[in-house]
Amino acid sequence: MPDVLRLDLDDPAVLAELWEIQRAAYTVEAELIGFHGIPALHESPADLRECGEDFLGAKDEGKLLGAISWTVLDDGTVDICRLVVHPSAHRRGLATALLDALEAETPTARTLVSTATANHPALTLYQARGFKPVAVQTVTGDLNITHLERHT
Repeated sequence: MPDVLRLDLDDPAVLAELWEIQRAAYTVEAELIGFHGIPALHESPADLRECGEDFLGAKDEGKLLGAISWTVLDDGTVDICRLVVHPSAHRRGLATALLDALEAETPTARTLVSTATANHPALTLYQARGFKPVAVQTVTGDLNITHLERHT
């Protein structure tokens, strides 16, 4: 099982590693959903560093393989912003480990997450973790986003 730890994006090596994983993960998602305008896919490392989100990373044998980021809203709700796993590490339980670690790190009564409606693997993961769809938003003619929430 991977080690999950806080990521310091002020560390240039950590930032570079995370940026590469994010690009690889969102490239796969863009192909899956048929939409290449995912904002995070086009972020620079500086944009990523300045995003204002907290990050946990999953490392295996010292190598970063995935990450989850979030913000906490004024009412204490946790809003998951990103969940990325390097394509070479898919289907190894990293996303689940990151969700578990986030839940332990930031206990809350309500957690939000959004993903492309066409991203069936992500929707399946979130629903298996107790998230329920609450809305679908059309972003463009080619892209719908499903908003989910979980109450604990």
